[in-house]
Amino acid sequence: MDENTVSPGTDAPVHKLTRGEMLRRAGTGAGAALAASALASMPSRSIERVAAAAAKGSIMQAKPNVVLVHGAFADASSWSAVIRRLQVAGHPVLAVQIGLTGLADDISIVRSVLAAQVGPTVLVGHSYGGMVITGAGAPHVISLVYVAAFAPDAGEAVPDAVAGFPAAPGNAHYVPDSRKGFLRVDPAAYPQVFMQDVDPAEARALAATQKPAAGAAFGAKSGTPAWRALPSWYLVSEDDRMINPDAERKMATRIGATTISLRGAGHAAMLSRPDEVAAAIQAAARAGAKA
Repeated sequence: MDENTVSPGTDAPVHKLTRGEMLRRAGTGAGAALAASALASMPSRSIERVAAAAAKGSIMQAKPNVVLVHGAFADASSWSAVIRRLQVAGHPVLAVQIGLTGLADDISIVRSVLAAQVGPTVLVGHSYGGMVITGAGAPHVISLVYVAAFAPDAGEAVPDAVAGFPAAPGNAHYVPDSRKGFLRVDPAAYPQVFMQDVDPAEARALAATQKPAAGAAFGAKSGTPAWRALPSWYLVSEDDRMINPDAERKMATRIGATTISLRGAGHAAMLSRPDEVAAAIQAAARAGAKA
């Protein structure tokens, strides 16, 4: 029977969904309704085959969504290499462009994105983005992934989360932005303190396009942390020059995260080590989906 075979007793051709179409329409909410409607329109023998395949576990729900949150002095394009890998693996991906204007504003942006997701979602944050996902993790989120990121407890600001550890060398290279109250990393120092393991020409270009952050964002206190209720993963950049790696390990331990050590990785591990970052996100997606 071809894709437009007329069903017995009807005059209208019935479109027979391919397995790929079935997978894309599977899931919860609106996706489940679409799948149910498609099944209802299929010939009986096709429905029987689908049911038999489902009984054998060969038809799976669509993979969890992934929402990515960038940090200070970067933007959503910093996730581009990770996005490509996740998309190839079948995950719907959205990289949020936050304003870096203040923690409450940035959390609000991410929460609105999460509310629009359909189905389970993995929430990922880099650097300051860890402050954001800690406060935003709510609708649909099944797991958190921190990439060289701040993972604060309730009442902690950025300085509190790393208190007791020597300042990372990159902290000496903040300079005022043209906008009052905003900071950027000195473009001359950016390649060596922010992403020393990235191609120098690319690092210089990213230094020129970095997104300044409001200084007040770093002093804002975190609310109740999402990691208390959600399973977490943490990727420690062992050669991070923006956040002390020992502080990263402590935060990872404190939140009970599955911890992955990236030896030799600089602060922007999503650019220099995209395979490992994408693999950790996929692991968090698999584990969260089973919980």
